[in-house]
Amino acid sequence: MTFSEILERVGSLGPFQILHVFLLSFPVLFMASHNLLQIFTAATPPHHCVPAHNASSLASALPVGPNGDPDRCLRFTHPLVEGPLGPSNTTFPNGTWAHTEPCLDGWIYDRSMFTSTIVTEWNLVCDFRQMKEMAQSFYMSGILIGGIVFGGLSDRFGRKPILTLCYLMMAVSSTCSAFSPNFLSYTIFRFLVGCSLSGITLSTVILCVEWVPTHVRAVQSTITGYCYTIGQFILPGLAYAITEWRWLQFVVSTPFFIFFLSSWWVAESVRWLVLTGKSPKALKELRRVAAFNGRKEEGDKLSLEELKLNLHKEIALSKTSYSVLILFQHSILRRISCCSCLIWFATGFAYYSLAMGVEDFGVNIYMLQIIFGGVDVPAKFVSVLCLSYVGRRITQGACLLLAGTAILANIFVPSDMPIIRTSLAVFGKGCLSSSFNCLFLYTSELYPTVIRQRGMGLGNLCARMGSMIAPLVKITGEVMPFIPAIIYGVVPILGGISAFFLPETLNTALPETIEDLERRHQQNTLSLASLLSRSLSHLTHAEEALTKLGVGATKEAFGRVGLSGALLRHQLPQASVSPLHRPSTGALSQTLGSSTKACPRNLAFLPKSIKGFIVTGPGGEG
Repeated sequence: MTFSEILERVGSLGPFQILHVFLLSFPVLFMASHNLLQIFTAATPPHHCVPAHNASSLASALPVGPNGDPDRCLRFTHPLVEGPLGPSNTTFPNGTWAHTEPCLDGWIYDRSMFTSTIVTEWNLVCDFRQMKEMAQSFYMSGILIGGIVFGGLSDRFGRKPILTLCYLMMAVSSTCSAFSPNFLSYTIFRFLVGCSLSGITLSTVILCVEWVPTHVRAVQSTITGYCYTIGQFILPGLAYAITEWRWLQFVVSTPFFIFFLSSWWVAESVRWLVLTGKSPKALKELRRVAAFNGRKEEGDKLSLEELKLNLHKEIALSKTSYSVLILFQHSILRRISCCSCLIWFATGFAYYSLAMGVEDFGVNIYMLQIIFGGVDVPAKFVSVLCLSYVGRRITQGACLLLAGTAILANIFVPSDMPIIRTSLAVFGKGCLSSSFNCLFLYTSELYPTVIRQRGMGLGNLCARMGSMIAPLVKITGEVMPFIPAIIYGVVPILGGISAFFLPETLNTALPETIEDLERRHQQNTLSLASLLSRSLSHLTHAEEALTKLGVGATKEAFGRVGLSGALLRHQLPQASVSPLHRPSTGALSQTLGSSTKACPRNLAFLPKSIKGFIVTGPGGEG
């Protein structure tokens, strides 16, 4: 009896599972808010220098930028002299030409959309504008570090304690961010928010999957995923209503105090309890679930001996420890790991380049954020259909190739065509959402059970590295404005190409061990060789049939169907071929095309593919 069968006895789809999944999925609504929060709390409104004290007007104090608006980072050292036709930059009291200087007295910001942001509060503009990207990069690095730290801690102390700790850590550190006195403390607290969010994600996924039956896991995963999507709708609504960044930060933080309290009801992982020698607690959890689902009698029948016996295989597997290096020690694992790492990196890198670049498209950021969130709904639905009918490999590769193409296409669209630019960005965002949706399933199917968690962890690590580097790439726009877009577009294209070097896993059994994976790879190779051998056998029979008809053919003539003569000679070196005259393929088709009508019975035993070749010719000509 497996754990799934034990779960069936205590109730695998009852009131407990519904409440359990709800308590774990509901916080995901606000996790999306924290991931994308800096779109609004770090928005950069229009701004210009504070004019010099002796300036008579704004036009006389500020130079004009390339778009006709006042320059954002410079002002005149000496205000222009006001003439009858307005300011003039040709004469000054000392006879010099106009000189400019940085904004020594600060900036004036347009506060019509945002009352305050971290940019307006700490003047993260002009020479300090890269600091905004650094803050987001530090947050993403927190998610990266949190995955490493809390992944190990959850294996040691349990999933539930780490989940509860991370909820509290999220609530406290995010609230402290709202009251940060300076940019440095804000960045540190945001780093801690990223760490705690990563711990919540890991524990949520494990606890959700373990307590629902196998056939419902896809539905449960979809529900949890759509909670994140809905969270992308909630954030712009809150940001529209709360235009002061500190209050917005505080509002999205306080729910995690409630989640901290509700997490005490969540059940611990039974597998973890048994594998760490805490079987009595595991039995207590199962009996609690049975009572909640109205199956108290079934729960009372369970015993410690039965529980240990049924989970004996999992206990044995847990004692076999594998390091991350095992992912690169076998040729097939090395190919899977290298390609999947690039795919994970490319997806995270390109996704957050678009998600955090809402300001760059020249449209209302509240509306665009709602559209960005809304495109995830059809994107995930389409990806599920493609995964089921087209296959994992083609779906994964196509998503990244299309996303990269859309990002690169935006380089050639003028900035005065915001609708086209936005449409391409939304399309690319949808493709990347589909890529993420595909990745979790595809990666879990590529790796064998004994190292699946290692492989998934490595992939998530690469995705976090991509999301951490993505904000920093924007800084390269200081050299050439189009450089970031080229990098953002080329990386997913490379990831899409690498997907086609991975094996297809549609309708294949999950490998349990590394030996199973190698055996499947060898079977695929042998299947290809068998297909070539069967094709050669058909061609050989066809040659014999043609010989009976009085027409000679060689391997080279049949090799034009799609197999090279060299390959055929290598596969069957002992094949006997009549050394008759060797007509061209076209001549062979013309000769036999008329013979087909005259001698239909002579061709009855030929394979269908050879008959078609004879009648229509190699190119399909009638």
